[in-house]
Amino acid sequence: MSTTHTFFPNLMAEAPVPARGIHSQTLSDEAGVELVLFAFAAGEQLSEHTSARPAIIHILSGEGDLSVGDDAYAATAGTWVRMPADTKHSVVARTPLVMALYLLSREDPSRP
Repeated sequence: MSTTHTFFPNLMAEAPVPARGIHSQTLSDEAGVELVLFAFAAGEQLSEHTSARPAIIHILSGEGDLSVGDDAYAATAGTWVRMPADTKHSVVARTPLVMALYLLSREDPSRP
C-alpha cells in the first residue's frame, strides 16, 4: 500500500445516505485541503453559515437547493461552486443527496 496518495474508487460508496438526518465524514485532510462528504436524508438541511476557509461544493447525487451569497440555485448531480472564505451559504436536500465539500487553504495565512 502506498502512502504517497489517497485513493477512493467510488466516493458515493463512502457516503451512505441515512434514513434520517445528515451523515458527514472527513475523508482526507492534507496539504491544506480537507475533503468532507455529506449524505443528507430527503428534507434535511444545513442552515445558512459561513466558513473561515474558501470552499468548493460538489453535488454528487440527488436534488436540492443551494444558496451562495445572495444567489439561489437548483442543485443536481454535477453542480459545482467555489466560494471565497466568509461567504454565507446553505444546502437543502429535496431528495436524498450526497455532497463533497472541499475546504481549501486559507487565502490569508495570518488568519487563524
